[in-house]
Amino acid sequence: MATTSQTPLRFFGSLSIIATTLFFTTSFAEIRFTELRSDGRSTIPFDEFGFTPSGRLELNVSGISLSIPDGDLSQVGFFLCTRDSCFHVLEQVIRREIRCPLNSDVIKRVFTFDKLQNADRYDTIFTVSDANQFTLVFANCVPNLKVSMNVLSSMYNLDAKTDRRDYLSAGKTNLPWIFFIFFLIYSSLAGLWTYVLYNKRLSAFRIHFFMLAVIILKALNLLCETEDKSYIKRTGSAHGWDVLFYIFSFLKGITLFTLIVLIGTGWSFLKPYLQGKEKKVLMIVIPLQVIANVAQVVIDETGPYGQDSYTWKQVFLLVDVICCCAVLFPIVWSIKNLREAARTDGKAAVNLMKLTLFRQYYIVVICYIYFTRVVVYALETITSYRYQWTSVVASELATLAFYVFTGYNFRPKVHNPYFALDDEEEEAAAEALKLEDEFEL
Repeated sequence: MATTSQTPLRFFGSLSIIATTLFFTTSFAEIRFTELRSDGRSTIPFDEFGFTPSGRLELNVSGISLSIPDGDLSQVGFFLCTRDSCFHVLEQVIRREIRCPLNSDVIKRVFTFDKLQNADRYDTIFTVSDANQFTLVFANCVPNLKVSMNVLSSMYNLDAKTDRRDYLSAGKTNLPWIFFIFFLIYSSLAGLWTYVLYNKRLSAFRIHFFMLAVIILKALNLLCETEDKSYIKRTGSAHGWDVLFYIFSFLKGITLFTLIVLIGTGWSFLKPYLQGKEKKVLMIVIPLQVIANVAQVVIDETGPYGQDSYTWKQVFLLVDVICCCAVLFPIVWSIKNLREAARTDGKAAVNLMKLTLFRQYYIVVICYIYFTRVVVYALETITSYRYQWTSVVASELATLAFYVFTGYNFRPKVHNPYFALDDEEEEAAAEALKLEDEFEL
């Protein structure tokens, strides 16, 4: 009786975590290998994938060792469930309609361990004819049973015309050419920016060459991501392109945040040095970006349901929020310094232009951070699995718009528009600066 009463509670926590996590993960793909050693968890999610009507799951389980060999092995095995069916199973367990997720009629049972017949391995190819997003889950409904095994899983869709395997989820199969298009766009931007720097080389500052480096790293990052997703799509493995992607993603992330900080301080085009507090911001942002990139690598490599992936996701979100907040401080300091200078140096029109520019940049940075961290995440969560590529396109378009805005407004200029102003413009600017509320953040 004690076992019967505890069984629903035993699965309640695990199924709740899986059901909740399904809302906050996107479909991963590729061939994945997992080792389990004396694992007593009641449910273990492995991977998630968006299937078409011609979907396949290849599952190879080897080195199977059970701590209780004579248990009811029909209550141990693998199954596929959708987001909705996972919640339904959870309700069935709470209502005590079933004791094990494998007994539910809303899941797709792949195989149970009673089919082993004393063997230590099992290989199967499971056909998925229902187009939907499924999660591969291992269920262990035998109390005190601990399982050791090696699991090699690969999920893919077959092309209707060529019968070729596609290891990318149904909603992400278009990502390779999407990333390649953006690579071409950023390569064109790098060429255009190089042309601008050559023609305006007398008025170009070090920050403008740093902008060129950021654009080039972004283009290389997209190229590596194109190859990474392309190889995964065809073979299920990145063939080393994921390493290059992580390297350029790391460099792109650090240089972008550094660029925002440097522009916010006015380095090189307003002043040739950084103040102590501005250097401290860089000393905070750069190490945090290192941690964020390490967290991203762990999350990608262990999959959405790895034992430590949840912890690393929290680390990544915390570090990302801190970095996003930190880069705003130099812009705020520059606006305050320009406002104070406007009261003392008598150059009202010049300071008004600078204030307007930095205030616009402050707003754009906030909008960029909000859109890429919140709006894109919301879009990714609510969009059907078939259209998961839309969140990637939205994020890349927002990033492209931010790059273009930054480059256009802080481009090198031969003739400084801050000068050659008449008295009427100067007086009008002085009146505008008196309206303190207009420049409140």
